[in-house]
Amino acid sequence: MAAAALTPHGTVFPEEGRCGYFVEKKKRFCRMVVAAGKRFCGEHAGASEEENARKRILCPLDPKHTVYEDRLAKHLKKCNSREKPKPDFFIQDINAGLKDETEIPDQLVPISSLSEEQLENLIKKLRKASEGLNCTLKDQIMSHPALHDALNDPKNGDSAAKHLKQQASILGNIENLKLLGPRRCFVEFGAGKGKLSHWVDIALKDAEKVHFILVEKVTTRFKVDGKHRKKNSVFERLQIDIQHLCLNKIPLLSKEKLPIVGIGKHLCGVATDLALRCLVETYAASCEERNEEPLAKRIKNDKTEKEINTLAKEGNEKNIPEKWTPVAGIVIALCCHHRCDWRHYVGKEYFRALGLGAVDFHYFQRMSSWATCGMRKTTLEASNSSTKRRDKQNDGSEEHDDGGCRITDDSPESLPGFLTVEEKKKIGHLCKLLIDQGRIKYLQQKGFSPALQYYTDPLVSLENVLLTALPNHSSSPETSA
Repeated sequence: MAAAALTPHGTVFPEEGRCGYFVEKKKRFCRMVVAAGKRFCGEHAGASEEENARKRILCPLDPKHTVYEDRLAKHLKKCNSREKPKPDFFIQDINAGLKDETEIPDQLVPISSLSEEQLENLIKKLRKASEGLNCTLKDQIMSHPALHDALNDPKNGDSAAKHLKQQASILGNIENLKLLGPRRCFVEFGAGKGKLSHWVDIALKDAEKVHFILVEKVTTRFKVDGKHRKKNSVFERLQIDIQHLCLNKIPLLSKEKLPIVGIGKHLCGVATDLALRCLVETYAASCEERNEEPLAKRIKNDKTEKEINTLAKEGNEKNIPEKWTPVAGIVIALCCHHRCDWRHYVGKEYFRALGLGAVDFHYFQRMSSWATCGMRKTTLEASNSSTKRRDKQNDGSEEHDDGGCRITDDSPESLPGFLTVEEKKKIGHLCKLLIDQGRIKYLQQKGFSPALQYYTDPLVSLENVLLTALPNHSSSPETSA
């Protein structure tokens, strides 16, 4: 029997209570615990010597597990990693933007390989393109009573407190823009565990007809949206890449016709551009083309004049939009500009108007990481507590508060020494600002009033810029970009 084979250590029998199957590849016995009176674990139970000797291979769909070679065809039909039927709201590359292969060279030289003269020319281009931009954003650091108890919980560690402060400020900004109210659908892009939607739901208390759609392309553990069972709010999670998401095809939205509020906390690089196009181009434009009856008109058909007056009065108190619009507003915390992509970028027209193209964009988005790398080596090393906070931000948590910056060939440490760390940091901020300005111009062209502001302290998160946008007809307070 295979179980009686000698190991390199000369042992003939497996450990007591363990499986008796000898794993030839690992030169040891299987370590699975067996039931009382049994010799093999469930994996190897009932298998003959010939069966146990059969070859196992990596599953071609997911190399994290193996399968018997002669059972591969059967396994592929039921493997959890097999391609599943696409839902109706999946439309390939609907939010991807146009692909122009002629604009992007096959191979681009890393920044660290550029000559000093080439790098200086790039920086000159950047500074010229950034002339006239407001480099000092408005501080809009806010909070919300819904998170008061959680923020003051003594059990919070540094990481938990950091995320709660950011969520409280984003929630405060949502309320300040009069977007926190009933009869609407909050779409959280890059939802992760769904904590931002969780706090929005708590802040809304018993508001009527509130829906949440959480978009995340990967499977997530410890989700909080499953805990919500309130009568007036509905949570729906979609596992899909934003690049292929067509909101018009989601039954909930096509049926209810509720205005959408797009939200996100640390929406990474290209995901921000995909989300903006998904909201204001794919969804809003389609709704306007269909010329569907607005929600306010449908309510009017079902209510008496007296009820309408009462509803209008309550609406002013509860932040109900005066005029229905497919997208009521956008509130997204930006992140990881170095992960942007020219094909998906929504600000191409803005760059081209400045005489810039795909190659310039590539280097600017790479140089944008200098902003957070420089900040990490200066501000956050000012004290021991700040250093601990920085370490927490690099521990693989769900957000990329340090911009995902690591020591690479594009990092400040590997570049020519004619720039100081402070100069590199300023250049990195200019790159981020220029990329964000392209998003601002895009939203303005699509009929929105956008703004950029700081929503949290850099000691809480290095990625501390919030992008907000309201339809031009909105009566909410105006803020400048």
